[in-house]
Amino acid sequence: MAKGGFRGMPGGMGGMSQAQMMKQAQKMQQELLRMQEEQETKTYTASAGGGMVSATVNGKHEVVAISINPEAVDPDDVEMLQDMVIAAVNEAMRTADAEAAQNMSRLTGGMNLGGLF
Repeated sequence: MAKGGFRGMPGGMGGMSQAQMMKQAQKMQQELLRMQEEQETKTYTASAGGGMVSATVNGKHEVVAISINPEAVDPDDVEMLQDMVIAAVNEAMRTADAEAAQNMSRLTGGMNLGGLF
């Protein structure tokens, strides 16, 4: 590598030494692990059918609870109930994913690191 750092980047990586970069990366990794652990313990609830069905998932994408209002049970229209359960579970999963993405964005300062983390 050239003495002055990468071409077009005077002073290398903004004047940050390799040791400082490693320390920053380790700090970021520790924060990421803490956030992942915290995310896994949270639960997210969403409902469908005007509140007739609700689903709760955790940060590990596991369904931990389903609540069905007895009025939603129609033996002649089981398909509608199934659709409401699916809709509630999917919405709860989207909520969990959105919070995880928001936390990751906060950690990386909005940088898209792809599959790096």
